Amino acid sequence: MVNAPERPRFAPRWLELRERADAAARAPELLQPLLQWMSGRPAAAGSGRTGDLVIRDLGCGTGSMGRWLAVRLPGPQHWILHDLDPLLLTHAGARLPVTAADGTPVDTTTRRGDLADLTADDLAGTSLVTASALLDLLTREEVEALAEACVDAGSPVLLALSVAGRVELTPSDPFDAEIAEAFNDHQRRTDQGRALLGPDAIAAAVTAFERRGATVLVRPSPWRLGCAESALTAEWLRGWVGAAHAQRPELAPEAVAYLRRRLEECAAGDLSVVVHHTDLLALPGPAAAGSAG
Repeated sequence: MVNAPERPRFAPRWLELRERADAAARAPELLQPLLQWMSGRPAAAGSGRTGDLVIRDLGCGTGSMGRWLAVRLPGPQHWILHDLDPLLLTHAGARLPVTAADGTPVDTTTRRGDLADLTADDLAGTSLVTASALLDLLTREEVEALAEACVDAGSPVLLALSVAGRVELTPSDPFDAEIAEAFNDHQRRTDQGRALLGPDAIAAAVTAFERRGATVLVRPSPWRLGCAESALTAEWLRGWVGAAHAQRPELAPEAVAYLRRRLEECAAGDLSVVVHHTDLLALPGPAAAGSAG
């Protein structure tokens, strides 16, 4: 894959704050076609772990994808956690489940590095590639390279929680659309020479995988934030409005007043938010068409 500058690193507190909402949002209906496809494939060759599922979690963060997925997949599993941040890798490696859905063992190793460095050879023997809240941070070239590496290696890919570019706030506010537009522009910004895809990432990934013969399924995976998630909602609001303001500084002071209003509504239990995301499953090879349904 192409080399790229290091991607943004995220605070463990933010990743832990969002984990419950992430778990509730992920699309479990994608697991059935994934398991069906896996059941028709031979054990991963070259892994040195005959019969194990070898799962690579790219940009693993604190390991929330592993905690959600490992207990939903049957059979012994070997998770390889990839991230740039050694602190996050330590955190994730210590907290993955130790048993799968059927009680068989799960073990974990960690590898520090950028997914942009992975090739099809690196993925040889991989049963599944996963990532969560990562796809929209990539460029079109990086999505193409990821699709090529995974399809060439014969690895299915489950990419969860990519931003869809749509947010619904109740009650509505006249400034909602202005903030949403500026935030989406920020998601599509050019950062250190990299033109990020943001909300366009899912469409780019569908095209990239389908061009290489994969069967691609997409399902909605929205955050639904109410009173029970007020801490997450408040933190999300600060980040959402802050990114919009960073993209369009001329929005101040309206953005400051808007954020104050929304935080007050959140604290009072009067605000609910739906943040739309999309999950994507890509199944490579000719066997995919028959198993995806």
